[in-house]
Amino acid sequence: MSLRCKRIIENYKRHAVLCVLLCILSVFSGCTYSDRGKPVSKTDFVLDTVATIAIYDASGKEDEETLLKAAFDEIRRYERLFSAEIKESDISRINEARGKETKVSQETMELIKLSLKYSELSSGAFDITIRPVSKLWDFKGGNKPPEDERIREAISHVGYKNISLNEESSTVTLSDPLAEIEPGGIAKGYIADRIKEFLLDREVTSAIINLGGNVVLIGSKPDGNDFNVGIEKPFSDGEMLKNLKLSDLSVVTSGNYERYFYYEDRLYHHILDTATGYPVESDMDSVTVVSRYSADGDALSTTLFCLGKERGKEFLEKGDFGELKVFFTDSGTVTEYY
Repeated sequence: MSLRCKRIIENYKRHAVLCVLLCILSVFSGCTYSDRGKPVSKTDFVLDTVATIAIYDASGKEDEETLLKAAFDEIRRYERLFSAEIKESDISRINEARGKETKVSQETMELIKLSLKYSELSSGAFDITIRPVSKLWDFKGGNKPPEDERIREAISHVGYKNISLNEESSTVTLSDPLAEIEPGGIAKGYIADRIKEFLLDREVTSAIINLGGNVVLIGSKPDGNDFNVGIEKPFSDGEMLKNLKLSDLSVVTSGNYERYFYYEDRLYHHILDTATGYPVESDMDSVTVVSRYSADGDALSTTLFCLGKERGKEFLEKGDFGELKVFFTDSGTVTEYY
């Protein structure tokens, strides 16, 4: 393993959004213990994060290790479609087309369509055209914000209404040739949902999918008990504030402690305000959303963090989001809402 990969994994462990507790303490070893009732798991670096899939029970013809390899192959296939950093991805081709119509896969069309739904609902607080601004910021190794003038220029090209979809021809067009798409605020959730479907189709009845903090549960533990999922205390070394007992649901957290740096005693985090181009000034450290679908939880957790607690509550009251549980975290205190 390279030194860079080791550092990435260490950083992920320090700043993981969620930890699946107790029931999967053995998952990260990557060992097979199915004969003793423990999961068969695989951990790898994909989607710019450390991901783990643990299968507890599968009744199909394929063995767990074959299923895990196939699942990670699927994750990489989606990454090749959605990553703005991969030159031949659908997203990169849209961005590089500079306003010309671009044919994309059905999955990319679905992802963008779902993103636009949340952009409309949030009046642009959630917006996947943030890339002109986000690519100016370096939250991996940087320690200084971009110049104001560059941010002002970039933010003028941010606006979800620049996106036009033609579902009949499966094409995407950006009306502003300098607009760009970055679906990072929803892509992991969408992929996690698709991987759950992939495993269910292969008769997996009990599993945990953890795509760098987007946790998706398939069924419950083999003994019928719920899985235990923890909400981490922001800026801690893995301390848990609350344990949730859940089955067959998704848990996603967005927070200001995932990727950040300090400059002149000020914290700069990776969740950017689509109106200013600077990190959102939220009254919370994190928002955790428990939902049926991880894509919804991904978009909602980001949206609620951007809106803040009171506006976020109003947003939830006005929308029809199905059965949700939302947890606001600030200064080490977790407040359940909805």
